[in-house]
Amino acid sequence: MNPTHRLTSAGSPSRPADRTLNRRRFISHAAAATGAAALWSALGTRTWAAGAGTANDAPESPNLNFGIIALTDCSPIVIAHEKGLFKKYGINSTVTKGANWAAIRDNLSTGSIQATHMLLGMPLASTMGLAGSPKKPMVIPWILNRNGQAITLKAGWKGKVGADPKALKPFVDQANKLGEPLTFAMTFPPGTHAMWMRYYLAAGGINPDKDISLITIPPPQMVANIKIGKMDGFCVGEPWNARAINDGIGFTSVTTQDLWKDHPEKVCAFTEEFVEKNPKTTKAVLKALHEASVWLDDMGHRKEQCDIVSKATYINCDAKTILGRLLGELDYGDGRKTKDEFYMHYSKRNCNYPQPKYAKWFLSQYRRWGMVTGAPDYEGVAKRVMRTDLYEEAMKEIGCTHAGRDDSPETLFDGAVFNPVDPETYAKSFAVKNLKG
Repeated sequence: MNPTHRLTSAGSPSRPADRTLNRRRFISHAAAATGAAALWSALGTRTWAAGAGTANDAPESPNLNFGIIALTDCSPIVIAHEKGLFKKYGINSTVTKGANWAAIRDNLSTGSIQATHMLLGMPLASTMGLAGSPKKPMVIPWILNRNGQAITLKAGWKGKVGADPKALKPFVDQANKLGEPLTFAMTFPPGTHAMWMRYYLAAGGINPDKDISLITIPPPQMVANIKIGKMDGFCVGEPWNARAINDGIGFTSVTTQDLWKDHPEKVCAFTEEFVEKNPKTTKAVLKALHEASVWLDDMGHRKEQCDIVSKATYINCDAKTILGRLLGELDYGDGRKTKDEFYMHYSKRNCNYPQPKYAKWFLSQYRRWGMVTGAPDYEGVAKRVMRTDLYEEAMKEIGCTHAGRDDSPETLFDGAVFNPVDPETYAKSFAVKNLKG
């Protein structure tokens, strides 16, 4: 992978933030907890025996290397590592920052990392062998966050293009007449940012495969590339959209929650082979991520979150640049400002449940854009990748209640309704599409 930094297990058992976190777990779960082990866990003892139960529940593989990319939504993994929550559940964690998503995928496939921060679409693509991904079954037992991405356009379009992508169409047409197609960037071809950018452009009557050049750029390089004029817009996670505004080189056209409120975004992914061999290890990771995610959704912790994840070992960005949008204070950079309660969150509103319908939505977009020939196995792939069983077992073991599976329809910003019962009809319904077979 050529990792930038690797950090080994961290966290002192006497840190005030950790004691606060564990007291909250005591209040939330003490009624369901039984036995001395659960009591010691609730009171904040941070050994494996206290947090995980009996020796029979010990992780099969306690030494785990977690992959991350320099994006704000890597926070649950970083916080679980920094605050000793992985350690509490018997995991000796190392965090490795990858250069790009392809490196993350390849290193998960080869086993040099065992769990990773990942775009939701990547385990689907790897399981199916799509878009250049070597065929390697991967699973999603945990969604790390909702929302928190954006589409940034170059500063020269301020006042000319706002939130409506239809306003982009004349610029696209003019550039094509001159034989100089506009260039937009995303982070990985079958990933979330690619799907958000494609959906946005197509809603404006722009075919992302025919009318513009759609390129792949690693998240931390987005700002530099738009600054030198290599591209006209990009879709990426934070803090890079906020950074473009701070640097005066771009503005936010839409946030991704403007496109789809409470959409799924990053996941914690494993190979299928790993979770089959290491179910207790996998569940230990999910338990630690639960505690980290609850901590993160306390808005009083957001400043500390930014102080931690902004370090060079993780995101390498000024903490103040990260904080504003994490507080839901959105400055679009073109005069529009809003306070958005649907900005990035990590636990609330049943955030973490690996809903099969989300896999089906992504498969419908792969179908729409010709990444598959003919109808994919929507049900089979969704069931194989979205491991609701692991999620439910892990949460039951720590007495955490959740809202469970949700198969209700979803409506995006263009008014199109996705019904997970019939994703194929949805995929074929769009005016702008590139179906194969």
